[in-house]
Amino acid sequence: MKIEGNIVDLIKSRIYYGELAVEDGIILSVEAIGDGRERPDANYLIPGFVDSHIHIESSMLTPVEFSRVALRHGTIATVSDAHEIANVSGLAGINFMIDNAKLSPLKFHFSAPSCVPFDSGSPFAIAAADVEELMKLPVVNHLGEVMNVPGVLNGDKSLLDKIAAARKHGKAVDGHAPGLSGGELEKYAAAGITTDHECVAIDEALEKIARGMKIQIREGSAAKDFDALFTLLNSHPEFCMFSSDDRHPDDLLKGHINLLIKKAVSKGVSPLNALAAASLNPVRHYNLGCGLLQKGDPADFLVVDNLRDLTILKTYISGRLASDSSAVYVESRPSSFDYIFNASPKTAADFGIAALGAEANLIEVFNGSLVTKKGVYKVRAQDGMALADTGRDVVKIALISRYKDCPPVMGFIKNTGFKNGAIASSVNHDAHNIIAAGTDDESIARAVNLVIGARGGISAVASGGESGLLPLPIGGIISDMPCEYVEEIYGRVEKIVFEKIGTSLTAPFMTLSFMSLFVIPSLKMSASGLFDVEKFRVTGLFEI
Repeated sequence: MKIEGNIVDLIKSRIYYGELAVEDGIILSVEAIGDGRERPDANYLIPGFVDSHIHIESSMLTPVEFSRVALRHGTIATVSDAHEIANVSGLAGINFMIDNAKLSPLKFHFSAPSCVPFDSGSPFAIAAADVEELMKLPVVNHLGEVMNVPGVLNGDKSLLDKIAAARKHGKAVDGHAPGLSGGELEKYAAAGITTDHECVAIDEALEKIARGMKIQIREGSAAKDFDALFTLLNSHPEFCMFSSDDRHPDDLLKGHINLLIKKAVSKGVSPLNALAAASLNPVRHYNLGCGLLQKGDPADFLVVDNLRDLTILKTYISGRLASDSSAVYVESRPSSFDYIFNASPKTAADFGIAALGAEANLIEVFNGSLVTKKGVYKVRAQDGMALADTGRDVVKIALISRYKDCPPVMGFIKNTGFKNGAIASSVNHDAHNIIAAGTDDESIARAVNLVIGARGGISAVASGGESGLLPLPIGGIISDMPCEYVEEIYGRVEKIVFEKIGTSLTAPFMTLSFMSLFVIPSLKMSASGLFDVEKFRVTGLFEI
């Protein structure tokens, strides 16, 4: 195969008109045509895009079904942290993701997870010996995000052994250190951790860059940090990569890494810098087997109309057409997976909160951010029971273990905008217990029981009325259906939230799913109670 166009050479930072010759999936030659001058009327040949940090499970799709959509948007590879499926099923979950990914031409790369969440109730653990074995697999190319910052700083032997195993095999170690700075950041980076996708401000990013860390500019369904960080693409281009982290199916259908490139160029970022963050930098950092339009490379590239509109005309992987304007050439197949789900149905009484004080701790959530604030709720009570107060935008939040049958952990959350009902989900980072929030106990119980009855899913219940459910029969976190179906049912459930329950959140389910991720400040839910991230301990609801 031979193909002509404006060739984007990110290694030499140049664009020239030329021809690629491809045989047996490899680029045999790359030659300029004539004087090589760029031709504005011709298509462009560019390296395919890489998501440098993503949890495929958060799309609620299998890897092969994720690829069927992502290929349309020019994504040819992912660096996929598999700890979500590992947290609910251990090594069996990782192997499921690896095997399913083999059905797709998209080049999936997976992590060896660095930890199971503290106080999650999950019976699964990934030991240092497991990491050592996983690192021998070519498809496992990094140690998953090291969220246990105290473990690094305090020299936790098991964690340091996992880091050492990755480094011994020459594989990257991903970071997760929101707000870390000073001497603690220096110690964290010195342990061999080389990336961070949790930066929310330029100063934080620059301090991490000074420590040699790469910044993954994140724009997901809930966490959106692009606007705060995009200037790094011009000031420190070699330190930047793009990440979606968590992307729901409705957003994935709209676009993927291609949207970040277009957004960056529209804001004045050099197209070469934006494209480098989307391909060159992650390929080099993670030593991915992806081509960069050089002689001898795998023939992984895109044909696009221009570098501003970035319309994906064709996607090639290893010289084979994987997607064009008429089709995606990958077949999705139904999958099944055995997993633990031991929660039993709940009653409204299970979600009652005895008013043990006039004030209670409160989770304050902010739209578009995973960071929460610890607030104080002046309790509205009746007959000795603490109630929600929608007038002050305070509702109840509950966490129900999926691993053992026990009473819910209860709390209060502010700034959801809920007026009339409840939502629940078994997509709940990182242990994927059931998380729910709502205005009244009856609605919370109905929403939770829909999820329990399906052995995993997301649900919405308007008080006394309409309800909806998206079942997730693979591990309680992934659908076995095509993306379009998942998006349709998900859309129906979200419509109940926006039109019947009411919300001020752009992505209510994605936001709720992070309310027990207690490696991000400041107050979150855990299996044992409210968790004060800054003190790194469980705190009482009325322990002001």
